[in-house]
Amino acid sequence: MGIAVTGSIATDHLATFPGRFADQIVAEQLATISLSFLADDLQVRRGGVAANICFGLGLLGLAPVLVGAAGTDFADYDARLQASGVDTKSVRLSATRHTARFMCTTDDDHNQIATFYPGAMVEAEEIDLAEVVARVGALGLVLVAPDVPAAMVRHTRAAHAAGIPVAADPSQQLARLDRESARLLVDGARYLFTNTYESALLRQLTGWDEAEVLARVGAWIVTRGADGVSILTADGPAEHIPAVATDRPSDPTGVGDAFRAGFLAGLSRGLPRSRAAQLGCAVATIVLESVGTQEYELAPGDLEERLLRAYGPEAVAEIGAWPGRPAAG
Repeated sequence: MGIAVTGSIATDHLATFPGRFADQIVAEQLATISLSFLADDLQVRRGGVAANICFGLGLLGLAPVLVGAAGTDFADYDARLQASGVDTKSVRLSATRHTARFMCTTDDDHNQIATFYPGAMVEAEEIDLAEVVARVGALGLVLVAPDVPAAMVRHTRAAHAAGIPVAADPSQQLARLDRESARLLVDGARYLFTNTYESALLRQLTGWDEAEVLARVGAWIVTRGADGVSILTADGPAEHIPAVATDRPSDPTGVGDAFRAGFLAGLSRGLPRSRAAQLGCAVATIVLESVGTQEYELAPGDLEERLLRAYGPEAVAEIGAWPGRPAAG
């Protein structure tokens, strides 16, 4: 299954605050909040939702097509993505703007406060998905990840017009979408990705309750952090997939992107959604143990061991081969 991922390409500035945000917030003063956090660590890493997902898909042996806009400083990042198996030929390069910046501070409870500067990403709405399809051939899925809202709407419409299944992942951009745009992104999606908080925000923004959302999508995948993942559909009970446990959590940035990469890689191999979600959870935990969204490797033995501990030998046997591990039989 050929997969194109549209969305952000960014450089991440990841700071660590040695305390709890909640301890610094005065409930009676929320209308005039003014906070400053002294960080004790700063990591500068490559990121962006679409690039993160494509990086993971590349490590899992796919050749995803990255569709987004980057800046004049993209050359080294581009080379690294290509070396990881990502097709970057559909990335629009701005002549004047820098690649987007994601600035995020994480506290001791793994809560985060973030700011995103779009930079070259504002040019993403000028990308024509039809030209991408003409270059790469038929696609089995287009994942519409956070981007400038106009680009998200344009890519969704183009994919539907071309008869290409869509996975909707509005996540961080929900706050920037109006009701009409949010409904357009959701309606007709084969897969819808949100976390628990975004699920509530999506219902509020669209004006649709859970049943109305489920009537419009094939499956709604809700990530719940340490509580795992829920897969919701209109025609059956919810499936709950427990997370892959770790005693070495480091940084939650990019964990959701890693889950999406593993989940989509599993689907591309014909796995049922529950098994694909288990693969996604295993990849997500590996990323949780690292600082940065693309600073990890997928060792076959490590993945197998994590899947075995979390889900048992049947899961390992059914999920099957990945790069570096020979196929059974």
